[in-house]
Amino acid sequence: MIIVTGASGFIGSAVCRALESRGDRVLRIGRGADADLQWPAIGSGFAADAVALIGTARAVVHLAGATISERWTATHKRALRESRVNLTDALARAVGAAPRPPALISGSAVGIYGDRRDEWLTEASAPGTDFLGTLARDWEAATLPASQAGARVVLMRTGVVFGRGGGMLGKLKLPFSLGLGARLGSGRQWLSWIALEDAVQFVLRAIDDAAMSGAYNLCAPGPVTNAEFTDAFARVLHRRALVATPAFVLRAAFGEMADGVLLASQRVRPARLIETGFPFRFPDAAGALRHAVAA
Repeated sequence: MIIVTGASGFIGSAVCRALESRGDRVLRIGRGADADLQWPAIGSGFAADAVALIGTARAVVHLAGATISERWTATHKRALRESRVNLTDALARAVGAAPRPPALISGSAVGIYGDRRDEWLTEASAPGTDFLGTLARDWEAATLPASQAGARVVLMRTGVVFGRGGGMLGKLKLPFSLGLGARLGSGRQWLSWIALEDAVQFVLRAIDDAAMSGAYNLCAPGPVTNAEFTDAFARVLHRRALVATPAFVLRAAFGEMADGVLLASQRVRPARLIETGFPFRFPDAAGALRHAVAA
């Protein structure tokens, strides 16, 4: 049995389909009526019977978290921290309480590195000190109760996921299709990305491979600038993107989130994945975008 949180999300639903197609039984943790197991209230832990059930799993794949892609009000910042740090801590404690703790495959993000301009970043690079960098650092640290109890923990520092019907491309397809695609600010900021199919294959491999542990940059080996992405996505949709949205307009519309996400630059190298010989199905952005649109 594999337990999945965030199972109704863009990545989580694809992971569940892949697990079930290969014969795995999937149990979902969530807050909706369709969840097999409910999250505990913020600040509390899982009940004893839930802990016992979690302890029977082979692995727990933790993908839940509030979206970062909206204005960071004080209320939304609190929701981001609660959904990532607090819930991860509760889950890690439940995993660690099992007599034989299952593996914990837990989400993180390349945002942990902060805005680093043209610097190449690997898993050994220091975290950033901005809001997202601090949030992701604390998010990863919340898995410590599991690793300290002997569980194998894999941290997925995920880039922007390219896939059909959701994520960033799902939001951008309509405006780009209407010829309204535009680079953001200077367009020189780096975008580290991963195809949905490759992200799913990584999760399956992390579940199965007992040698995998620690942080992995879950992104393709070829990051692109925002300008390169904008041009490539427009071309795939047979459109042109000749304009730019100035940084001051983005800051006025989105506040701190504009600098933390839309204008931030993370030029990330998946060093540990490359070392393991991970077979990227889509190593280049143009191919991944064509597949996402045609799928």
